[in-house]
Amino acid sequence: MISRNLRHLRVFLAVSDLGSLTLASERVHVSQPAVTQALGKLEREAGGPLFDRTRQGVFPTERGRILGQRVRRALGRLDRALEELSARLVVTTSSAQLSSLIAVADAENFTLAARSLGLAQPTVHRAVTQLETEAGQSLFERRPHGLVPTRAARALAQAARLAFSELEQAEADLAELDGREEGRIVVGALPLSRSVLLPQALARFRVQRPRQPLLVIDGLYSDLLTGLRRGDIDVMIGALRDPLPISDVVQERLFDDRLAVVARPGHPLGGVRNLAPADLAGRAWVVPRVGTPSRKQFDAVFEGSPESVMEAGSILFMREFLERGDFLGCISEAQAEAEIARGLLIRLDVRADWPARPIGLTLREGWLPTQAQSLLLELLRDEAARRRVL
Repeated sequence: MISRNLRHLRVFLAVSDLGSLTLASERVHVSQPAVTQALGKLEREAGGPLFDRTRQGVFPTERGRILGQRVRRALGRLDRALEELSARLVVTTSSAQLSSLIAVADAENFTLAARSLGLAQPTVHRAVTQLETEAGQSLFERRPHGLVPTRAARALAQAARLAFSELEQAEADLAELDGREEGRIVVGALPLSRSVLLPQALARFRVQRPRQPLLVIDGLYSDLLTGLRRGDIDVMIGALRDPLPISDVVQERLFDDRLAVVARPGHPLGGVRNLAPADLAGRAWVVPRVGTPSRKQFDAVFEGSPESVMEAGSILFMREFLERGDFLGCISEAQAEAEIARGLLIRLDVRADWPARPIGLTLREGWLPTQAQSLLLELLRDEAARRRVL
């Protein structure tokens, strides 16, 4: 595991920039033996030499270049947030203080934050107080229900989360160099992607990367977006939003999808052609949640929701419910594809001009994927291209 010692990482970058341990020691204001000690510790953690020592100077190895790219991105993001509070924080702040800040911002309580970190409450309180002292301002507002982070505290906590995420990616990059599969890939899966696209891409990924840790998280769009922006999720897959919800993410369209009206096999309307929305308005429905792109389209076609509506985003729940009566469901065509192909649901012939919905990837602005993450993105794009051909 790469050290979260910010001073050591700054020493490493100084040596990379200046090509000299002596000059680096002067820049970061530590002794040359301290520089040597910091580099030795980092090299043990990184799994090999980070520099070639020659008479002409000190030059990064391939391992050093890989680590340097990630460290530069991490500290660049972090230092901008620190400097907005106080230039001195760039010199004095530790990763332990930042971890405490993140935990308190999340928990809005010192005791709960300490528990999440496995530390004593006074330790976490002291770390946050030290940051506030150096910043010359309070980072939390004390309110009856808890501690509310200020705008500056939220910005710094976000920068620290993404800096730590960058260092985790550095570990995956270095493992790749040594032929190891490390670094968990986390995918935020919206309902549509869980049925066909993501399973197929992951099956192909697993053939090429049999030991790569993977985590697929199901959830609401708002929850997954928060995880993505914080660095807890690497990529989101599903329906894209228009307009873009926030400026620090980007979207990539993979293919277009439309809605479908589905029912159980043997439903009385199964053989009826050219059904009009008015013919179906009095039925009991299972439909997407309010606020989703699918629901907006459903409400537009039916000029407001029918009287009998149940909201659910799970195709499994919808299928099980529809089996139990002459109910109807409205869901993404691609999401229902596997259920229809297996004969578990039928698609009704409804005369509705469903607009195309863009389906794709949502990524953090400026995100640099590892090789394994890049492979998964490539496979997702390839699977989507196959869908467009079909």
